[in-house]
Amino acid sequence: MNIPNKLTIMRTLMVPIFVLFMYLDFNNSRIIATLIFAIASFTDFLDGHLARRDNLVTNFGKFADPLADKILVCSAMIMLVSSGEMPAWAVIIIIAREFTITGFRIIAASENITIAASPLGKFKTVTQLVSNILLLTGINTFRPIGMGIFYLAVVFTVISGADYLIKNKKVLDLENI
Repeated sequence: MNIPNKLTIMRTLMVPIFVLFMYLDFNNSRIIATLIFAIASFTDFLDGHLARRDNLVTNFGKFADPLADKILVCSAMIMLVSSGEMPAWAVIIIIAREFTITGFRIIAASENITIAASPLGKFKTVTQLVSNILLLTGINTFRPIGMGIFYLAVVFTVISGADYLIKNKKVLDLENI
């Protein structure tokens, strides 16, 4: 197994540890949870960079990397909704988009079509990660900035989802439904 795929697996395994520290109630548990989330987020950038740089792109990585990202981001957002720090309606929009685009990519893959991440999709991911990190700290000074970036993430979640569907509508074969 190559290093990028090991990083992807590590990111997935960090999620339950992150959640555990979010539930623990001692002085620095929230900051530790945030650090775990931030490190896991960095592995998303690192595994993609290494896979492209060293020509280590694999089918496992194409499947597992975006799945690990979604598990990480959605777990943080669900934790923030459960603590009343993020609006559920907005997280539902984000999760619905993620399910939709993942399903769309599965259909495309079944037809040997690869849908690469777009710049809009990458910006969406960065805004989600940054807003989560700021909000996960629980530091009130970061809250307004974190929420502003979060709402920007919601907008880019919708825009990038629509962009994927419009640019790749042939995958849906709308004439034969």
